[in-house]
Amino acid sequence: MCADKNIKLVIVSGLSGSGKSIALHTLEDLGYYCIDNLPLYLLRAMFEELKQRPDAVHHKMAVSIDARNQADDLHQLPGLVKDIRKYGVQSEMIFLEAQDEVLLRRFSETRRKHPLTDEDRPLSDAIRLERELLESYLSDADLRIDTSRTNQHELRDIIRSHMDDRGPRKISLQFQSFGYKHGIPRDVDFVYDVRCLPNPHWEQELRSLTGQDSEVAKYLSKSDRVQQLKDDIIDFLERWVPIFEEDGRSYLTVAIGCTGGQHRSVYLVEQISSHFQRCGRDTITRHRELS
Repeated sequence: MCADKNIKLVIVSGLSGSGKSIALHTLEDLGYYCIDNLPLYLLRAMFEELKQRPDAVHHKMAVSIDARNQADDLHQLPGLVKDIRKYGVQSEMIFLEAQDEVLLRRFSETRRKHPLTDEDRPLSDAIRLERELLESYLSDADLRIDTSRTNQHELRDIIRSHMDDRGPRKISLQFQSFGYKHGIPRDVDFVYDVRCLPNPHWEQELRSLTGQDSEVAKYLSKSDRVQQLKDDIIDFLERWVPIFEEDGRSYLTVAIGCTGGQHRSVYLVEQISSHFQRCGRDTITRHRELS
């Protein structure tokens, strides 16, 4: 039975443009398996399937339900939630809303189409219709958030404080070495250029080795510049990582590059990653040019 699995379900509903995607991303960071705009007729089928499964891989789930569902289906949601709770599922609903003028401005700024607009229904009428369709949910909502004057960081904080029962979440750190001659990696938060450091490539006996080898590590550890740059990077991250955590970040990627991505950058990634591991941080280490 689901009761033995301790399954949790969060239903995120509300007006388009009120921040449902931000809510889902926040829940995903908190360990929930998230499904955006699930057709309501599939919700019951999903939990019927879960009831038959012995595993509990998806024991924390969040689904977004909005006015793109059929009106008749929307009216069935409160009863459907009651049925799901009979399976032993812990469930609650988060409802997001905002003032009409705020929604109008947001759609204008993002130039996104409201899901209920068409040739005969302008944006203002679509917002009004959506509010009418979802109004009955307000009385069933466990958490109701008006995002008219709430920025995305504040919205994340509200949802995290309401949902996260694991205490403060620590950010995960990914350290990546790379070679500049192969290009700077994409989707990284910080890039450090260490080509100014002594290069083991010019030592014949070290050229075929990498920064993971003890001979290279011994060579670089003797350099005051190498140690100073390593300490500066660590000091910077120790100062700013907690600020990123407060801002709701779940991971941070730091790339360190030298010319070929074989020696200096690899050594520093290994050293800095080990430091933060010893400090109790979740770290991921990747050497792009060695893989």
